[in-house]
This record gives sequence, structure tokens and C-alpha cells, in this order.
Amino acid sequence: MIGRCAATVPCGPAPYDSELREKGIGVTFGGHNPYGPQPGNPYGGGPPPGGNPYGPQPGNPYGGGPPPGSPYVPPQPVPPYIPPHVPPRPPSLWQQFRYDEWPTLRELTVRLRGNGAGLVPLLFCCLPGWLFLLAYPLARSARKQARIKFPHDLHRRIHDPQVWRAQKTRAYLALGASLLILVAYGTGEDWEEIQDQYMMRLAITPWLLLLTAPLVITLLFRMAPPAARPDMRARLRPSVRMVLWYFGAFTSVPLLFAGVMLLGEQFQGYAWSPFLSLALLGPVVWVLFFVGFGSSTMVRTAFGTSEVHAALPALLTGVLVWELAAINLVTVGMPPGPPLVQILAVICGPLSVSAIAWWEIERLRTRHGVRLRA
Repeated sequence: MIGRCAATVPCGPAPYDSELREKGIGVTFGGHNPYGPQPGNPYGGGPPPGGNPYGPQPGNPYGGGPPPGSPYVPPQPVPPYIPPHVPPRPPSLWQQFRYDEWPTLRELTVRLRGNGAGLVPLLFCCLPGWLFLLAYPLARSARKQARIKFPHDLHRRIHDPQVWRAQKTRAYLALGASLLILVAYGTGEDWEEIQDQYMMRLAITPWLLLLTAPLVITLLFRMAPPAARPDMRARLRPSVRMVLWYFGAFTSVPLLFAGVMLLGEQFQGYAWSPFLSLALLGPVVWVLFFVGFGSSTMVRTAFGTSEVHAALPALLTGVLVWELAAINLVTVGMPPGPPLVQILAVICGPLSVSAIAWWEIERLRTRHGVRLRA
């Protein structure tokens, strides 16, 4: 065979190729050297500067390839790309006030100042600022204890997104219908009664739950088989503890306030009596905040009764809405508007709530196997 060599070296027979190899001149069998011409080597022989990554091997002056006789090592896969760790973004003030623990007064001032609220220091120079300065630590501490005693995630033991979406949609539609009736037929007195009705419902609903829940729970105990009653009774104890905590704090607010008034009258006339009254009002305000933060959770979760039976909150809601409608009808009267509008406004609200509650019970039975007698 006739090999090929550099342009300056004449080609010849095959023995001439072997002589070139003995002299160290690179000769390839398919063209020029794959490494290309190298500095200091006109024939282009040898590996490029830096050498082969395997290093020089015995019997191979150019260091190409793995050592002779070495086992075959398959190429390793490329490791997956791991993005650099990015610390999570801190929650906003709105998210922290709604879901997380409230920031301290110092953290709140720093964050408000960092958001561009340059009037925050001036706020503390007036009377509302000082009241906020005194009330915020009490509210933060009361909210923290209320979330411990009344966990906010006790709404449903079995969460159904479709039922939750239907409940929210019904609430928005009811609010829109009420506002539409007031705009179309309401007077100034009707608008003034809205806040009174809201406060009355907020004050009456826990007591109605206290009276209604034992009746509904007793009915469920009667319907349940005897083998399931001990387990239901054991799961009822946390709800009973929450009821005692809530109504103990609820009834202590007027008692503490009356005690503060009596002590204020006893020490009236002293120069330090206003400071004593302010110090004694601190526990009253703390308990009031505790009851306020606990009320929203207790009314929404029905004192955590879903742990006793998954269908119990729906049953309580269906009974409670008719009780509230009857109390509202007796105390306030019929809503404004024509007779047909009045009747629909009184009946449609409880009917829609009862229909969604019954639908929830039916979905619990068909999708999760929860039965009233089980």
C-alpha cells in the first residue's frame, strides 16, 4: 500500500512509511494528521499541546486512548441541572396579617417606613397613634393565643373544593342581592340598620351554636350505631374544651369591665387614678380581642365539630341559618320592597344555605362514604 505524508516528503512504497515512523514522523492512513500541523513539527505529528486527557500510556508515545487491556467504561450521563438556591420571598404585610403571626410593633414600624410611609413617626404624635401604640401589642398577643386555643384549620375534616366554591359563590350572590334590594327600595333608616344587624348576628350566633350544637350532636349519637359512639365521644372532648374557653372569655368581658369601673370609683380623686384605670383596662381589652379573634374561627368551624362527624358542620349550618332568619324577622321585621320581594328576601337566603348543606352531605355520602348513621 502507498501511504500519504506531508507535502515536503516524497511518497514511496510502504517500507518508507515504516522508516518514517521509526524516525518519529507522523503518518496517517486516511489523510493528514487529525490534530493538524503543530508548532515545531512540520509533519503535524503528535497530539496537540496539553496532551491527551488520559496522559501518556505505555506503548503509546502520543498518549491516545485508555491503557491497553483496560475494561470498557461507558460514558456517564450528564448530571441534572440543579438551580442555585434562592431564598423564599418574605410575605407581604397583608399576607402576614391575614395568615401568619403578626409582626412586632418594631418590625411593623420598620417595614412601613421602608415602604415609603414617612408619616409613621408623625402618627405617634397624636392621640390615635398613642392608642394604636398601646392596643397593638395586646391585639397581637390575643390573636396568637386565640389561634392556639381555636385552630383556624378545623373548618372541614374532608375538604371538598367544589362545595367550598359553591358556598363562597352563594355568599357573594346573597350580599349582592341584599345591596340591590337596599339600593332599589331602601331608605336611610334601612342603611343605618345594616351595622346593627351585623353586630347582633355576631353576638347571637355563638350563643345559638351553644344551644343548637348539643341538640344536633345528640341526634347524631342516636342515629349512630352503638359501636361508633365511644369514638365519637372521645373526639367530642376537644370541641367541648374550645366551647368552655370561648364562653369563659366571653362572659368574663362584662365582669372584668364592671370590676374596673368599681375600682375606678373607689380610687376616684387621686392624682394617679387615671393611670390605674388605664392599667386595669388592659386585661379587659386583651380578653375582648381574644373573643373577637376567636369568634370568627368558632362561627366558621362550628367549634371544630367536624372531628366528631364530617357531616355535623353542614347540619349545624342548615339549622342555624333558619334560627337566625327567624330572630332577624322578629327583631328587625321584613326587608324593604314589594311583598313578593320581601318574601323572596326572607326565604331564599335560608333555602340556598340549606340546599348547599344538603348537597354537601350527599357528596360526603357518595364520594367519601360518610353516612349519618355511621
